[in-house]
Amino acid sequence: MADTAKPKGGTARGSASRRRSRKDTALGNEKPETLLDYYRQMLFIRRFEERTGQAYTQARIGGYCHLNLGEEATVVGLMDALQERDYLFTNYRDHGYAIGKGMDPKRVMAELYGRVDGVSKGWGGSMHMYDTQTRMLGGYGIVGGQLPLATGAALAVTYRGGDEVVMCQMGDGTTNIGAWHESLNIAKLWNLPVVFVVINNFTGMGTTVEMSSAEPELYKRGAAFRIEGERVDGRDVLAVRDTATRLVERAREEQTPFLLEAWSYRQKGHSVVDPAKYRTDEQRDEARSEENDPIALFDAKLAKAGILTDDLREEIAASVKAEVTEAADFAENSPKPDVSTLFDYTYATPVPNESRRMPADPVFAE
Repeated sequence: MADTAKPKGGTARGSASRRRSRKDTALGNEKPETLLDYYRQMLFIRRFEERTGQAYTQARIGGYCHLNLGEEATVVGLMDALQERDYLFTNYRDHGYAIGKGMDPKRVMAELYGRVDGVSKGWGGSMHMYDTQTRMLGGYGIVGGQLPLATGAALAVTYRGGDEVVMCQMGDGTTNIGAWHESLNIAKLWNLPVVFVVINNFTGMGTTVEMSSAEPELYKRGAAFRIEGERVDGRDVLAVRDTATRLVERAREEQTPFLLEAWSYRQKGHSVVDPAKYRTDEQRDEARSEENDPIALFDAKLAKAGILTDDLREEIAASVKAEVTEAADFAENSPKPDVSTLFDYTYATPVPNESRRMPADPVFAE
């Protein structure tokens, strides 16, 4: 097991601060255009999610809504590690991943608005992005609901003799539920090509990892299943990309599962409506500080290297703002689903005696 971003000091049990040490990944021989593309992707996700939060408070978006604010480097690094043919399963914090896997941002925003031009035709909403063409197979609202399905997809790949890899993203709280143990166990027993990725933002809803997990170093928790695990600094897009790429390609070549823990700071509450009052002032300031903001960190690194100039920064920002506005306008102008289509996608194939009763309909037909 490897810890490429080891925390310094004790755990949160002994200190109010969960501050982690930082080890920069050198730019090396990276192409400037590649680095700038990563920067733009990260900034786009940030602005997209900010616009999403705004639309939610304006009642344009309903249901639950969870944002990737603070997780942008992790999202971009993980998605760059996948090939187009690889599969992705995520939890409900899925907007950035959907865009990173290739979904049209306009259709993602339309789905958030619950409109027919959305990726799930407006019936999925924030937590259920899905697109077979890009092989992003959800968005799951139930904690851990994606793990058995991702494991099953990896079994299907193996059964068909394919060379695709399945990536299964989840939050830190998922490591304490039954589906985690069952899925990792069978993935190793059957040597399935799946990379389980735990996004550790130190707080499962309102409970710290140290208070909920007997082993808070989550990358070690695959040891019970003899699954090799690594931890990476989720604020560093290059570190995430390199570590994830290595594990994805090993899963492809060796036909065996791996575990990756990427840690970063959740800048706001668990969901849009969560004020995060369980955080101390110090923890709140730490999560929102520039030293833990992946975009501010990458911006400074590129600027120091002479890759990101002031003019280029303004140009990228303007371009991102225009694209996000275009996505919001597209969603606003997309029609709402007709009520008659409510049950059209309950089952993949017709089911005898399927109920299509509306809430106001009588239980028994007269």
